[in-house]
Amino acid sequence: MDITTWKDWFISLYTLQDVQLALTATIRIITTLILAKLLIYFGTKIIERLFISKPGKFIADNRPQTLSGLLKSVLRYVVYFVAGMSIIEIFVPNAAKTILAGAGILGLAVGFGAQNLVRDVITGFFILFEDQYQVGEYVTLAGVTGIVEEIGLRVTKIREFGGQLHIIPNGTISHVANYNRGAMLAQVEVGISYEENVDKATAVLKTMCQEFAKIWAEDLVEGPDVLGVVRFGESEVVIRITCKTKAMRQWEIERQLRKLVKETFDREGIEIPHSRRVLLSNGGAEGA
Repeated sequence: MDITTWKDWFISLYTLQDVQLALTATIRIITTLILAKLLIYFGTKIIERLFISKPGKFIADNRPQTLSGLLKSVLRYVVYFVAGMSIIEIFVPNAAKTILAGAGILGLAVGFGAQNLVRDVITGFFILFEDQYQVGEYVTLAGVTGIVEEIGLRVTKIREFGGQLHIIPNGTISHVANYNRGAMLAQVEVGISYEENVDKATAVLKTMCQEFAKIWAEDLVEGPDVLGVVRFGESEVVIRITCKTKAMRQWEIERQLRKLVKETFDREGIEIPHSRRVLLSNGGAEGA
């Protein structure tokens, strides 16, 4: 075998080894990704079975959904991290030791380049630890009002009544308004004309409130009560009715109160004022 033949043989051998290594690496990467996908899929199913299918077995109220979302988030982060490290190990042996050796540099990078991420995770931990809100509750966060759909270590997802889904980094949440904790105030203001007898209107409203309390007892915590005259408008005397309701029922109670007030005033002949115009013409004045 001449020199050229030996040279070609070594080149072909070297190329064959490269191909084998590349195939092995590719197979390992694909296997790692498939295993990661399967772990996330089956892990998610297990979490849902434990915390959502049988919530009363472990904890009550909305916490099963809250913890379910959190554990799913943690599961994804852990699996992605382990899969990423496994793939890096394919190309860089002992990569984990190298990363640990460079922990100081990594910490410096986190300090400068990942401040927002660290802040989001720490804030998310305290949100969950302090139980500031749960999945399914109606809240206002970072200027957004809606239903909490998911709480993670890094972000919170809120859906408005209009359907928009807002993904809010936990680090930006500095104030929380939770509408599901404790009794809520329902308030209705009723206007009567200046010609009406205020005492009569107040007495009629008090009787109406007693009947209303019997009908909507399951949604009411306290009241409704007629506070009396609260202000004078341009064409009406304003009387206020208030009551305390169970969480998220205040708007329905307000709607039902307004409806009953209109029906009661129509039955009792009490006038609810409306806008009036006076038209002036050459022949005099006409009221409209």
